[in-house]
Amino acid sequence: MSEERMVEIVETALQELGVPESVVAAGQFMPRGHTGSMFAGGMLGDSVAGSLGGVADSVATVGGALAGAHLHDASSGLPSSMLVGVTATHVCGFAAKSRSSPAGPLVFRVPRAGIEVKVHQRVNVRILELIDTGTGSRIELEGNRIPLTHSKDVIEALQG
Repeated sequence: MSEERMVEIVETALQELGVPESVVAAGQFMPRGHTGSMFAGGMLGDSVAGSLGGVADSVATVGGALAGAHLHDASSGLPSSMLVGVTATHVCGFAAKSRSSPAGPLVFRVPRAGIEVKVHQRVNVRILELIDTGTGSRIELEGNRIPLTHSKDVIEALQG
């Protein structure tokens, strides 16, 4: 999925909300902690079924990983997959089943002028924090390092 297509999807979603802004960058993100929860859930599933071996062990590992991510995402209050778009004035997040699916409901739209952007590098993800400078409230996201997600493009647009 090209970044141009993701930009198109977010622009279309904004237009449908009556917000005719141009999107300068778009990428796919998840709630912060999604990947770590998958890892922990997979380890738990593996340890529970470890003595069974074979297919049962594999199913338990995958099931544990999916359950860990699902439980974490549900507790975060954010959808498990989002398209995040950056305009000249705002950062917008939409629920999205995938990078190529139409945008779902608007999850957040915050003015760029009122936020501080922090980025933390991890082994396989980048953590993006959008911090409201007035209240200190945060939106914490993680973007995969795989170039297809274009999370790096969003981060660069916010830092540039």
